[in-house]
Amino acid sequence: MAVILKNHSFITFLFLFQFVSWQIHGFKTPFHPKDVLPLLPRQVSWPILNSLYSAVDILPSFVGGASIEGNNTLEWKGACFFKNIAWLELHNKSKSQFGGGTLHIKVSNAHSWTCMDLYVFATPYRVTWDYYVLSREHTLEIKEWESQAELEYVKHKGISIFLMQAGMLGTLSALWDVLPLFSNTLWGENSNIGFLKKHMGTSFEKRPQPWVTNLTNTDDIHSGDFLALSKIRGRWGAFETLEKWVSGAYAGHSAVCLRDSEGKLWVGESGNENDKGEDVIAILPWEEWWEFEVKKDDSNPHIALLPLHPDLRAKFNETAAWEYAKSMAGMPYGYHNLIFSWIDTIDGNYPSPLDANLVASVMTVWNHLQPAYAANMWNEALNKRLGTKNLSLPDILVEVEKRGFSFAKLLAIPEKDDWVYSDGKSTSCVAFILEMYKEAGLFGEFASSIQVTEFTIKDAYSLKFFENNSSRLPKWCNADDNVSLPFCQIRGEYRMELPEYNSIDPYPHMNERCPSMPPKYFRPQSC
Repeated sequence: MAVILKNHSFITFLFLFQFVSWQIHGFKTPFHPKDVLPLLPRQVSWPILNSLYSAVDILPSFVGGASIEGNNTLEWKGACFFKNIAWLELHNKSKSQFGGGTLHIKVSNAHSWTCMDLYVFATPYRVTWDYYVLSREHTLEIKEWESQAELEYVKHKGISIFLMQAGMLGTLSALWDVLPLFSNTLWGENSNIGFLKKHMGTSFEKRPQPWVTNLTNTDDIHSGDFLALSKIRGRWGAFETLEKWVSGAYAGHSAVCLRDSEGKLWVGESGNENDKGEDVIAILPWEEWWEFEVKKDDSNPHIALLPLHPDLRAKFNETAAWEYAKSMAGMPYGYHNLIFSWIDTIDGNYPSPLDANLVASVMTVWNHLQPAYAANMWNEALNKRLGTKNLSLPDILVEVEKRGFSFAKLLAIPEKDDWVYSDGKSTSCVAFILEMYKEAGLFGEFASSIQVTEFTIKDAYSLKFFENNSSRLPKWCNADDNVSLPFCQIRGEYRMELPEYNSIDPYPHMNERCPSMPPKYFRPQSC
């Protein structure tokens, strides 16, 4: 304990020294307190680091495009160096077909002698990185452009520069914060809970036990009833946490109930893993689905049943719903349009430091690492938006530049429900359900003017489709809870929250232009 107190005193001294130096002398100090934290014992340094940085600090921020020498010079303030300029010089030192170039970066005005700035540099055809610790001009050599298209791209757009805004230390700390999100342990679960509390303001209030509803009698579950799931550990828990953060949804997965002509209860789900490990659309007996979620799903799913309103249930065309479900059974999960339900605007769907430039950079990285995965996730969808076929991601970015509009604008073009991809129609978990609702008649006169592939899970549970009279909910609905919810939570240690639940009537072009910025996730009317 004496050692810890002594080190806390040392940290206090460092911060006081830094503050006084800034206020009185206005000069650069030999060190910054954050720079020396790793030198201290872990029990002292890591709590401080975790308070300074978070998982989102792993994301770089877009600085700009370094243009050809003679054009406007790019200037910005870094995390370490407060005055930076960059420009691009084209040359053909390599005597190659397309020549090469030198990226010049001059950094100065460091806030301490021990800090450093970490950067990522990208074109549609390459991604690299570097770090700088000395105040001087640095260079990054590109010996040869990959093609004429890359040369033309950098002539017009330059080389994109991304700053790891937390610096080397902050990035490592953020990695320490984000990696546990994927851990299939209690540590991972607590990390996901902590992330959502911090960035979305979720409360995660504990429910009284039992945490699983006894559903031996499912007679009160009907066709069209919506199942909202929230997973909080492991691979899917981490994926859903990030999905919730960018979209504002308080659930990360969904499924739908169906009864056949003999009254047997089934569950339709886009994203069910088959025997080959592929995520597909499946129609499962309720008992099989429920047993898996209760006994085998190690992501600790929290599940809410959202019963349809009686008026909507009376309209629900079971025959049409079954025909649609059977036509989609076995089809791949809707990866093609997954991200496009989230991105509706040019700049209103990107929590800082995300933006369209960073999305393009991440796509470029994945295009190099896993081209087949990248093609499945976005290439086909981007081609649809351009009205082109079989263009690679680099060619798509070049084509956008040729047409004189931004990649951000391309991403915001609404998805169309009738688009058919190379492996058929593409529906995410929620799009599968809402397309079924369309076929079953729930969207009425607006069905032809609504693209449900533009809906997030939040958009789905916000629809005014569900029961609004708690007296009509099943008797077992939240029977063991001391808080009355407007829906039925049937599994989970923590009480589920669904802000704006059951509050919005359908209207034409719904959810095609909606921002989703944390932590308020303000949604304008009729967006």
